[in-house]
Amino acid sequence: MSTKNKLSKDQQEALLTILQKRFEGNMHRHKGLDWNKIQTKLEASPEKLGSLDEMERTEGEPDVIGYDKETDQYIFVDCAPESPKGRRSICYDHEALEKRKENKPKDSAVNMAVAMGIEILTEEQYRELQQLEKFDTKTSSWIKTPADIRKLGGALFSDFRYNTVFVYHNGADSYYAARGFRGLLKV
Repeated sequence: MSTKNKLSKDQQEALLTILQKRFEGNMHRHKGLDWNKIQTKLEASPEKLGSLDEMERTEGEPDVIGYDKETDQYIFVDCAPESPKGRRSICYDHEALEKRKENKPKDSAVNMAVAMGIEILTEEQYRELQQLEKFDTKTSSWIKTPADIRKLGGALFSDFRYNTVFVYHNGADSYYAARGFRGLLKV
């Protein structure tokens, strides 16, 4: 993870305030979870706070959506209604970015996720997120693409239309103003 993700004490406190307010305002996303336990975990993981700050800075509106008992980790996911604005107009991965000779996008979803210290949602994770509320009704989000599809030049993305989660394909080097990606972070 890059050093830009290191936050000062004041920045950490400001981010924790934002996250707590979002947590308390969206209890349907994390029934039965206790903010104080989450905050204790976050305070013990400054690098994870840096990743959450990047998610917030790029307008992902990260929030807790679950708890993994096996690993004792809380699961944060971008919960902005539409694909995060600060992560749109990007192709799928670095290989696709390098392939484009003209009109290159500014970055790729995979590059950005790695730099932020987060994971791109899988299809299963994306579908689970849609069970909490409806996301990407006007935008779409790249999702983790299986190696066999990527090897052939394709990549997957999803959105929510007609009361249904759709999974589509595109060339990995394509990019659109309304397509970004949603990230996941375990703390």
